[in-house]
Amino acid sequence: MQTQEQIVYQGQFGTFTLDDHDRQGVIVYRTGLAIAALSFAIAAGFAFLQNYAWITPLYFIFWAALGVSLFTIHIYLKPLHLALQAFWAIGGIASIALLFMSSEPLGLYVYQHPIWIFGVGFTFAALTGIFFKEAVCFNRFETKLLTPIVPLLLLGHLTGWLPTSWEQALLGGWAVLFVIFAMRKSIQSIPPDIGDKSVFEYLKTQSEKRESN
Repeated sequence: MQTQEQIVYQGQFGTFTLDDHDRQGVIVYRTGLAIAALSFAIAAGFAFLQNYAWITPLYFIFWAALGVSLFTIHIYLKPLHLALQAFWAIGGIASIALLFMSSEPLGLYVYQHPIWIFGVGFTFAALTGIFFKEAVCFNRFETKLLTPIVPLLLLGHLTGWLPTSWEQALLGGWAVLFVIFAMRKSIQSIPPDIGDKSVFEYLKTQSEKRESN
């Protein structure tokens, strides 16, 4: 049986090809985003209905799916990639701690005690990092809006200067734009999400040289 000829791409530091592992990684990344977006949108809907009981399990589904995406996303700057993963972990630890500290639903407790945004908010800082990366790399209108919406809503609630109507509008916009982002990612060509593999190889080689010296 004749195998399909691989496409050779010209990168900044040489040529490279894409294999099945590369493509599978992108599919997993996008699947994580889709699950995160859907669970967040449903949780936002429950928040508008003031039905807070389901927000806790939906949040942890969102958090786990976001983690999958953060461990499969392609980011050239390794320190930034590690920082986003660390933010995700800190947010998760803070969220789990809240489960043992309060019998109230997680979303309601954080809403009533905004100081906990300093902990749980790290999860959304990691999400904002993805939005920023996608805005820079792909010039997406929804991620250009999401990048400021997320910190504006969280910091606005933390400081208490945002009216409730504004918070609701920002939350609704966040949920809708997040779903649009995930849907558009699902139909995007796969190679751009992998990026220039020659850059990753170059950075890996440079790191190994520094460690050997």
